[in-house]
Amino acid sequence: MRHQDWDDDSDEAPSAPDAREEARALQELRAIYRQADAAYAPFSCPASGECCQLAKTKRQPWLWAPEWLLLARHHPLPPPREDGGCPYLDASGKRCSVYADRPFGCRTFFCERIRGPARQPSDTVSALLIRLERVSERIMPSLKSPRPILEWHAEAVDREE
Repeated sequence: MRHQDWDDDSDEAPSAPDAREEARALQELRAIYRQADAAYAPFSCPASGECCQLAKTKRQPWLWAPEWLLLARHHPLPPPREDGGCPYLDASGKRCSVYADRPFGCRTFFCERIRGPARQPSDTVSALLIRLERVSERIMPSLKSPRPILEWHAEAVDREE
């Protein structure tokens, strides 16, 4: 069977390589998440959901493209929360509804009540963030920095309307 070249005059790029690259990116993202989880295994979180109250904390996780892609491909898009919390919080506002797929920033952010070693694994986190940025560049070269989760979410909600 003869290999067909992609027609450069066509406006449409072949979809299979993009789908394969996305699958590879999500696979590598999950590996990064496993390494982040391992680095933070000695620590404990009070699991109060306080850090997810984005309007109250005035902080939110910033996501690279593959992180948003994982959420968008594997979880229904929730409506914005009236209380300003993360849209992926459950109805009680205390538990993450996408915990296994929660973003890197959610895995590595802790409140003052964290328990564990005196020093957080900042070298590991830095190395994993560099890997995450490189994975993102492969699937969305135009994205030069991560974006706040609420920006990704608002854009997706607007597209659905």
